[in-house]
Amino acid sequence: MTSSDSPVSLPATEAADPVFESLDSWPVAAQLGALWQSQLAAVAAIGPALPSLALAVEAALPRLQAGGSLVYAGAGSSARLGTQDGAELEPTFDWPAERVVYLIAGGPQALTRAVENAEDDRAAGQDAVRAAGIRSQDVVIGVAASGRTPFTIGCLEEARRLGALTIGVVNSPAAPLLEVTDHPVTVLTGSEPVAGSTRMKAGTAQKVVLNLLSTALMTGLGRVWRGRMVDMRARNEKLRQRAIRMVCVLTGCAEDVASDALGQTDYRIKPAILVVSGLTPARAAACLEEAGGRLREAFTISGVASRSRET
Repeated sequence: MTSSDSPVSLPATEAADPVFESLDSWPVAAQLGALWQSQLAAVAAIGPALPSLALAVEAALPRLQAGGSLVYAGAGSSARLGTQDGAELEPTFDWPAERVVYLIAGGPQALTRAVENAEDDRAAGQDAVRAAGIRSQDVVIGVAASGRTPFTIGCLEEARRLGALTIGVVNSPAAPLLEVTDHPVTVLTGSEPVAGSTRMKAGTAQKVVLNLLSTALMTGLGRVWRGRMVDMRARNEKLRQRAIRMVCVLTGCAEDVASDALGQTDYRIKPAILVVSGLTPARAAACLEEAGGRLREAFTISGVASRSRET
């Protein structure tokens, strides 16, 4: 074993797993079974990190409630996963697109093709934070499987210096990224079936962690009610029909009533639910504004009873 092969000199995610030494000689069914098992193990590895995730969400909510942006920082696969997570927030939760920021090593073009050496530039990460105008209200999530990526470390360093809240997601222990992070989240996925291919176990765990973080944040911001995405924007016929069904289920009203209420509220689900419950569209909008967009509180402010079984 040479020094370059030694797991001591490599991040845990880049060490070779002897179990997969003969992967290329196995029948396809055996390959797929082993790869599937490794993916399950990656998701299971998130369990011990849940307390850290909870602390990160609780710390981030006041910043976002105060008008902060959600910022994703990373390189390579990690940057692509962050971009995917952020891009889903506007259609799913009506999170303002201008309040999602991407700090990507090598710029947007790196999402579809490799930009050589971009991830190795720590100063470029610091510059990207300054160029994006990151503020103290913002929440910056840096993702790096090895936890050693200079660009991502630079992003979190500078964001933290500017007073933003920083969350670091890594898949290796004792990673340098954790030292510049307010809320470290370590998910130990270990070596990959194909050594160094961190789009596999590490990438799967990162995707799930980002799903958990962003969904818990949107829920905490009042954009989920009774397990539904009640801030969804109904911009096409499929989504308009989904909105009608959602209002029907949540209020017990008939489809024509739900459709009429949605028509009065520009197909916004939360005010439509209040209209079905007896408010005018103007009063529904005012109650939601006073409640900070939280439907439960809006019902209390309005003084009307929810037609659902639970408010």
